[in-house]
Amino acid sequence: MPRTQQHASETARAIMWRTPPTRQQRSRAKRPHRLRRLTAFVLMSALASAASAIDLDAQTEQLLVEAVEAAADLDLYNARCRGDVSGRAIDNLNKLMVGKLRTTVLSVQDDLFPEHSYRRAQQRLEADFLARLRELNGCPGAKESGLPQRLRDVYQDKLGAIRALP
Repeated sequence: MPRTQQHASETARAIMWRTPPTRQQRSRAKRPHRLRRLTAFVLMSALASAASAIDLDAQTEQLLVEAVEAAADLDLYNARCRGDVSGRAIDNLNKLMVGKLRTTVLSVQDDLFPEHSYRRAQQRLEADFLARLRELNGCPGAKESGLPQRLRDVYQDKLGAIRALP
């Protein structure tokens, strides 16, 4: 085969491979993605409706609000006075609530706190804690007054009460 003819056939092959897919080919390629997205949407909707379908009595709701407040106070004290910003109390409470009640700290703050917004609820909790800390003359005064132990005791009591729920 002459060299010019060989080069021409290679060019034709290269052009054949570069042709854009047809509209039908593109549509077929998108179908599995659409099905995956639809399946994921249906599953997420089912999970969300199952989570919101849990009805809590007023006593349990009050317990959850108090537990979130206790965990937030303990974490705020640890962050402000001990330099521990891990948020361990909130994390542990969240794990317990998800496992036991299929709800989260954020959903409690959104649904059960008077602000009905987790961001505003967190801001209020922080402002209330800082006001209490100022009344005790800062971290040294809080430590002398036994505040850290009281915060831990209240937190542990609330965790125990949630664990005891049916």
